[in-house]
Amino acid sequence: MEKRCTMFLEGMSQLILENIPRADYSSLFNDFVESEFFLIDGDSLLLTCVCEMSLEPGQSLHFFYLVERYLLDVTSKGGQFAIVFFKDAEYAYFSVPELLTLRTSLILHLQKNTTIEVWTMFSNCLSEEWSICLNQSCPYFLIVADEGLDHLQTHLLNFVVIQAWAAKVNVVLFSGQTSDILRLYAYFMQSSYTNQMFFKKNEETIMNVYKALIEQLEKYRDRALTPLFGDLKFNDMEKEVSEIVSLLKQLWPEGSDIRRVFCVTSCSLFLEMYHSYLENREKRASTETSEVTQKPDNCLTLKDVEDFCKLHCLSVAFQLHLPLSQRARSRFITSNWIQDLQTVLKMKEWCEYFTLNNVDIFEFWSLDLLHVSDLSDEPLLKNIAFYYEYENKGGLDLKVGDVIMKEYIHLWDTVSKLVKKFDVGKPTPLRTTKVHFIEKTLSPIKESSQETMPNLGFIPISCNLVDEFTRDILKDLPFLKSDDPIVTSLVKHKEFDELVHWHSHRPLSDDYDRTKATFDDKKDPYYLSRLQKYHRFQRLYGSSLESVTSKMITTEGPKPKKDCIKSKRTKAHKTKAEIIVRENKKRLIAEEEQKEGQKWSALSFSIEEEMRRNLNSGIKKLEEFLKSCKSSSVKTQAERVGLQACLKAWKEHCRAEGKTTKDFNIAVNMMKRIHSLLEKQSEFLQEADQKLIARCLTYLGFYELADSLCPTQDTADDVKMTKKKYSVGIGPARFQLQYMGHYLIREERKDPDPRVQDFIPDTWQRELLDVVDNYESAVIVAPTSSGKTYASYYCMEKVLKESNEGVVVYVAPTKALVNQVAATVQNRYTKNMPGGEALCGVFTRDYRHEALNSQVLITVPACFEILLLAPHRQNWVKRIRYVIFDEVHCLGGEIGAEIWEHLLVMIRCPFLALSATISNPQHLTEWLQSVKRYWKQVDSTMEQGSVSQRNAATRGSYHKDRVQARQSYKVRLVLYGERYNDLEKYLCSVRQGDVCFDHFHPCAALTTDHIEKYGFPSDLALSPRESIQLYDTMCQVWKSWPQAQNLCPENFTQFKNKIVIKKLDARKYEESLKEEFTNWVKNGNEKEDCILKDDGRGSP
Repeated sequence: MEKRCTMFLEGMSQLILENIPRADYSSLFNDFVESEFFLIDGDSLLLTCVCEMSLEPGQSLHFFYLVERYLLDVTSKGGQFAIVFFKDAEYAYFSVPELLTLRTSLILHLQKNTTIEVWTMFSNCLSEEWSICLNQSCPYFLIVADEGLDHLQTHLLNFVVIQAWAAKVNVVLFSGQTSDILRLYAYFMQSSYTNQMFFKKNEETIMNVYKALIEQLEKYRDRALTPLFGDLKFNDMEKEVSEIVSLLKQLWPEGSDIRRVFCVTSCSLFLEMYHSYLENREKRASTETSEVTQKPDNCLTLKDVEDFCKLHCLSVAFQLHLPLSQRARSRFITSNWIQDLQTVLKMKEWCEYFTLNNVDIFEFWSLDLLHVSDLSDEPLLKNIAFYYEYENKGGLDLKVGDVIMKEYIHLWDTVSKLVKKFDVGKPTPLRTTKVHFIEKTLSPIKESSQETMPNLGFIPISCNLVDEFTRDILKDLPFLKSDDPIVTSLVKHKEFDELVHWHSHRPLSDDYDRTKATFDDKKDPYYLSRLQKYHRFQRLYGSSLESVTSKMITTEGPKPKKDCIKSKRTKAHKTKAEIIVRENKKRLIAEEEQKEGQKWSALSFSIEEEMRRNLNSGIKKLEEFLKSCKSSSVKTQAERVGLQACLKAWKEHCRAEGKTTKDFNIAVNMMKRIHSLLEKQSEFLQEADQKLIARCLTYLGFYELADSLCPTQDTADDVKMTKKKYSVGIGPARFQLQYMGHYLIREERKDPDPRVQDFIPDTWQRELLDVVDNYESAVIVAPTSSGKTYASYYCMEKVLKESNEGVVVYVAPTKALVNQVAATVQNRYTKNMPGGEALCGVFTRDYRHEALNSQVLITVPACFEILLLAPHRQNWVKRIRYVIFDEVHCLGGEIGAEIWEHLLVMIRCPFLALSATISNPQHLTEWLQSVKRYWKQVDSTMEQGSVSQRNAATRGSYHKDRVQARQSYKVRLVLYGERYNDLEKYLCSVRQGDVCFDHFHPCAALTTDHIEKYGFPSDLALSPRESIQLYDTMCQVWKSWPQAQNLCPENFTQFKNKIVIKKLDARKYEESLKEEFTNWVKNGNEKEDCILKDDGRGSP
């Protein structure tokens, strides 16, 4: 290549080398998080497995095992990928033809014998088709090797990396990858702006240099073929193969296994080519010298090569009929092939490649490709050759059996029929010449039996914990004998139960003792002052996080047994008390309602005046009052006033001259008031209120809804024409979806739950309360801000009420979250604790405060693990009644994930595992249930051995045992997928010096391939206005869309004649649109590409 091209290739390599040290070594995909679609470069996969240190040379089956082991590991961890083989990448293997055959067989195996998606249609990584494919499939990253077999192949791989970066596809390196049970770690190089600009600035140069590189590789191919095949070119060899295959189809019309076909076809082609090779060699020799020689120097005769092909056919017969267990026990021949055989082997490898590369010729023939991964076994061939060259002459008879011998004769007879230029001889004897194909060495066979293997086994120990955990497994494991030197060198019969230092006899310390205590020095004169400041700050911080009044907790001791003699009198007394309590509650409610009414009377005038002056600020004050008001009748009065003010403001706004566009904020506020009156205060509405609502709907242009609510309302055509100028101009369903999505009312229960005083919990939240009441465990998967954390506080409150000894541990992943939860708990609850005890404690790596003296401990996973494993903390561990794991999806994280797993396995008490981002919660729940089943069996065994101790327990300890006995070993899965508020995506950009945020529709991030294979992602929800945008775009793209009328918002079944559209209705509309669009994709509708190719700003 030119010097200019070489310099550019070196500069491109330098760019990649500079990015490698900056690569992030991270997990490609996590076990409890959905993985993105990605690509694997097939040639990089081949190179990685070929260069594997453990690979047995010449054994294709071992190579395919390494490939499938890697792909299975990736698939089992949730990987969704495709493997791509570029056609031009084949040029890099012309110097090593055995890898050409291996590459071709790998492609065939993946295509025919696996379900993995394989792409082979792209000529190179710089083609336009490849760029289009990347834009459509949107892979998250491409796994590629950073080094090839030689510098030329490395340059080819560099082009793949540079082009991937230019297409905004990240790059992951094959080198340095490590894998464990849950994760796959690799070096991750992001597609940075600098790397993208490198391609754009040098695109023309890159194209020219790539063409020059391919041209040079083509010359290498011709140079490799000419000495072996003379004037026959690449295409000529393919024609030779085609002729042989045509003849083979006539001989074997019923079809055959790929190993038989590959053997006879490649052998026949090879023999004919070698025959031509010898003839050409003799012709060249005769023209150069006057002397004619029958055998050229350093060249095997045709008979020698025939014998070698016979050995190959016999090895194939062994492959077909010997089980893998016997092939695996074959001897390892350390000697190499003779030097004169190297040319023969290279020609044979080329012929095998040409045979396999034209396998499509067998399209209409029954060819079984199941064993394409087992085409060559060089160690087996060497064993057979070694036997006939050394052992057979010594009188050792090889009894191969009738089946294998019959198979061999069948293969060789077929070869003899396929070779037309000369007679290849009979199948027996196998060796007709005296040439040795294997070099003579002092020790040709590796004698593994002569190597002294060290004794391997476990050191015998005696431990109840190990014996209980392993059970019968130890019986099948090797143990060293007692007189083994390794065992005798150890101190025997020593009990490792050291709880004190050997030299000072002081208790062993741990990380808990070494962590700084915030207020540990009680002798400090400012101790109480600092402690008061700390608690004051915590309550202030907690009150800033949530507006909840502090609740005083009173311990509820065990209830005394009922006295049978006083049962009737107690029952009557309780009935009178209940009557008094009920009457007092009614009186208090009436007084509270009267106070609310007086408060509204005092504020109504000022709020009305403010709404006249500025509707938005007036509505804000009105909503502040509604938040604090608990009386439904007073709320109805306030909402009525707000509705009247909105109607008046809307009329004035529409009458104003010069208004070309209407301010829909007024109309939105009007509909909000209507929603609240009809859904939340419907029982207090009177006929006048319904007429007011109907009038408002008429002014908004929703005439049919007004008629449905109040049929007597005057909605004649002339009135409608008069009020047309007040109309919003769109239908009620579209208006609510497009402008009121975040105000749509959620489906809520109306019946209160006595366990909750502040709000009415939903059905799924009541299930969480039932879990805590029944002392069960639960995996709770719900979106952020959906209310799942309330179960944690209910659990804390329950344990606080039970006694002063029970402990709840709240495990949070970060110190910041620990501080936030601790402040919230201290602000929520107050309790008179015994001396030296605290309600809430904190334990992190940086500091600890009342960690072991509190009933609610907020900590991080690593610190909680320290306490669980510390021998002298076990008395505290026994006090734990519940453990709450927040953000439990960290179990699939990169750092510290094993600690979460340890905690979930070690805890004996019930737990709550909270998360918003677990993609396979069923799998996690099943695993946790299996852990609980194990602890149930352990507790049952321990319970049987401690019956007498429990009967003799004191009253206080009896209460603790009673709580422990009530524990359930059931693990529930509680799923809730609806967010309280919809999330919308925005793109941040800078235009003309201003920072702009543009709405990005989620559908623009999908591809048709992804939708066809996996459907819409489960966590990809559309807001109501995004559903409208998707519908409008589908109508715009397909003018004659048959379902357009049925999915029109005004005609949709869930919206028909509904004044109040709820969130659930909008979600059903979204599901219908997604289902219809998925049908577009699966039915091959060409319109869907136009929808997804839109940039998504403002529309999908």
